[in-house]
Amino acid sequence: MKTLSSLAFVCCGLFLNAQEIVKLPNTDEPPVTWETPENDYFSTIWNTQVVTNVSEPTMQVFRPKEEINTGTAVIVAPGGGLFALSINSEGNEVAKWLNEKGITAFVLKYRLVPTGEDGVAEIENNAPEEPEKFMERVNAVLPYSIKDGLNAIKHVRENAANYGVDPNKIGFMGFSAGGAVTVGVAYNYEAESKPDFLVPVYYWASVIPLEKPKEDAPPLFLVCASDDPLDLATGTIALYSSWLEAGKSVALHMYSKGGHGFGMRKQGLPSDTWIERFYEWSKTQNLVSDY
Repeated sequence: MKTLSSLAFVCCGLFLNAQEIVKLPNTDEPPVTWETPENDYFSTIWNTQVVTNVSEPTMQVFRPKEEINTGTAVIVAPGGGLFALSINSEGNEVAKWLNEKGITAFVLKYRLVPTGEDGVAEIENNAPEEPEKFMERVNAVLPYSIKDGLNAIKHVRENAANYGVDPNKIGFMGFSAGGAVTVGVAYNYEAESKPDFLVPVYYWASVIPLEKPKEDAPPLFLVCASDDPLDLATGTIALYSSWLEAGKSVALHMYSKGGHGFGMRKQGLPSDTWIERFYEWSKTQNLVSDY
């Protein structure tokens, strides 16, 4: 029995070691305090695996098979209203799909609003009952979440050779609140943290005021559904128009149905294949090529 226990412990250790986790800089001090540890659990409210209470930003690295590696990288920022991260359908499953296409993926755990043990329950109660307090909590942390996104790009670029990626083919993809982080990255990058392409998916437009794109703004690929219950289609169209009017490369896939938070979930709708449309677009941008 002791031998079996020891073997299980060793196997568990090997599994943990197989996960390639990168710690990102965390030298600034947000005006909030995290009293509950980071928590990874299945939310019965959202019916998916989530992570809450992220106070130390990290990335998990997902590498494609060496023989199909395209050299392209995508940093993936899951959504969850800045109270949680939908870590599977908007994170790990996205990364694994990208790996199959030869793209190296980095699932980003950016800093979140401090909550109790169940951050999903808090957002479901706090947002509708106390909307002003909810937005105060979000706005206190969002600038630091964006810094995490910028630091993620900088890290991948500085270590491109170690990851087997092209330092000029590093993209940033985010969903909902992660999409807000993506657009925040678009407005705040510097040379070393500039993304080479951006993919906001049903991005949370109301928390990021619309700005004129930078002179060297990278190509943009937008995804949303017209029936998004949070009315994110309007902000998505406005962002598309701002890129278009500035003469920047931009694409928009607006689905009539899909709702919010579809990620990699299958609903039997055309929106199920949005990531395939992204891949087709990435080929037109010379980011990848068929192997």
